[in-house]
Amino acid sequence: MNRIDRLVGIVLMLQSKRVVRAQDIATRFDISLRTVYRDVRALEEAGLPLSAEAGSGYSLVEGYHVPPVMFTQDEAAALYIGAELVAHLTDESLRKNIESALMKVRSVLPEERKEYLEKIQSTTAVFVRPMPVRDGFVSDVITQLQDALARSVLIEIEYYSGYANTITQRIVEPHGLVFYADYWHMIGYCRLRKDFRDFRTDRIKSVKVHDMKFTSRDFSVKEFFKSRQEAENAIEVRVQMKYYSAQLVRERFFFGFIEEHDVEGARELVFLTPRLASLARWLLSFGTDVTVVEPPELVDELHKQASLLKEFYAGGTQ
Repeated sequence: MNRIDRLVGIVLMLQSKRVVRAQDIATRFDISLRTVYRDVRALEEAGLPLSAEAGSGYSLVEGYHVPPVMFTQDEAAALYIGAELVAHLTDESLRKNIESALMKVRSVLPEERKEYLEKIQSTTAVFVRPMPVRDGFVSDVITQLQDALARSVLIEIEYYSGYANTITQRIVEPHGLVFYADYWHMIGYCRLRKDFRDFRTDRIKSVKVHDMKFTSRDFSVKEFFKSRQEAENAIEVRVQMKYYSAQLVRERFFFGFIEEHDVEGARELVFLTPRLASLARWLLSFGTDVTVVEPPELVDELHKQASLLKEFYAGGTQ
C-alpha cells in the first residue's frame, strides 16, 4: 500500500470511531508507531483538524466530516458476500437492515461497478441452514438485543426452556451476543437465577427493551464458557482427527469444544465436557477418522456404544 492510500485509510479510521489509538493504526496498516506519528503529523499539516487525547489516541474535531469515499469493486463485492451470510445466519431484523444498506451502496456506485456487482450476485450462492423461527416466537430479536447491549439497559424476556418444556419470565442484563453451534446466543446476567446464563435467541418468545441502565459487571465470554464447563465437573478430552474430517466438524461446540491445534498428520481437538456418553455417540459418526488421546474412560464408552449398536442390528431389530 502506498502512502497516499494509507493516509486516506487513516482518515477513514478516524471518521469511523470517536477515538483511535496509535497502536490500532499501526496494527491496521502494519507499520511502526514512528510511522504513525509521521503520518498523523502530515495530515495535520494538510489541514485535517485533529485532536490528541493523552493516553487515549487521536480524534477528529467534533462536527468535522470527510466527504464520502467511493467503494471499490472488491469492497462492494465483499459487502455483498457479507450480506448473503447475514441473510442466512441472522433473523428478520438484520436481513431488512442489510438489504437497505446494500441498496444504498448500489445507489452510489458508477454503472460499471453496478454491473460488476450484479455479475457477482448472479454467480454466487450461499447454502446454509437458515435460522429457525418457532410459531408464536419473535423473529426479529437480534437488533433489539444489539440496542440493549450498546446502551447497557435491561431487557425483559419470556424464555422457553427445552429441558423443562416451560416458559419463564426473566429480567436480564445483556453482556454479549455470540454465534456458535448454528445458533445466536445472548449471554446475560439473569436476575431471576442471580447468575450469568446463556439464552438461545430462537427460544426467546418475547422481548422488551427497558430504558433502565445497569452497572456493567466484570465479564468475559471466554471465561464464562470455561467456568460453566468447570462448574459442571467437566472432563478434559483430547482426540485426534484426520484433517479432512476436522475441516467438516461444525457440531463440536455442542460438546464443550475449547481449542484445536495441529499434531503430526492430524488435528487435535480439546473438549471440556461432563457428558462422555453424548460425546462418544457423536465421535462414532466419524468412524476410524478419530483417535482418542485421553481419557481412557472415553475409549471404554466408545466400546460400549459400538457394542450396543452391533447387538441392536445383529438381532435383526428395525
